Amino acid sequence: MSIAILPWILSGLLLVVAYLFGSIPTGYLAGRFLKGIDIREYGSGSTGATNVLRTLGKQAAIAVLAIDLFKGVAAVAQIYAFYAFFADPIVPLSWKPWLVTATAVAAILGHSKSIWIKFTGGKSVATSLGVLLVMNPAVALGTLGIFAVFFAISRIVSLSSIVAAIGVSILAILLKQPLPYIVLTGIAGVYVIYLHRTNIKRLLAGTEPKIGQTLQ
Repeated sequence: MSIAILPWILSGLLLVVAYLFGSIPTGYLAGRFLKGIDIREYGSGSTGATNVLRTLGKQAAIAVLAIDLFKGVAAVAQIYAFYAFFADPIVPLSWKPWLVTATAVAAILGHSKSIWIKFTGGKSVATSLGVLLVMNPAVALGTLGIFAVFFAISRIVSLSSIVAAIGVSILAILLKQPLPYIVLTGIAGVYVIYLHRTNIKRLLAGTEPKIGQTLQ
């Protein structure tokens, strides 16, 4: 095997690990363990924390939210750990920002398209926040602040998530993030909005439930 191909192979393995972190179906497992149900058959059909809250209750939702966030943290943190552990890494240091970005995308994709539950999942909001916390806490906290403000006003999780998905790219640009990170915020933002397409239809129709209400 040529030495030149080793960085690509190792990078691919790191991406697979990131995807597997993201694909842990937390909400699905919570439904199975707590009530013996497939949460995809209830409410919005999502495995994310909002549907868990409506279906399983507050404590389960908090646990799912925390674990989904940690999945994103772990997926990206492995890249920083890899470069910190190996003094002379096989993967060039110049690849690091793009590798961080790629693993972040892999984790976000894993959450929404989990291999363990037939490539279904959640809306990737918590996992996206997790990857941002590692990449740049200021961008992550700013995005969380945008979400919190709009949630306080509207009490609608999906609307707040969509606005935050738009705001994250603006924050990344204003805070002068590296190009790979700006690319990530753009990709992740568009993807999160795409995953909320049914919510957008309900928002336009005025039927999107506020927190605490049941999805009709």
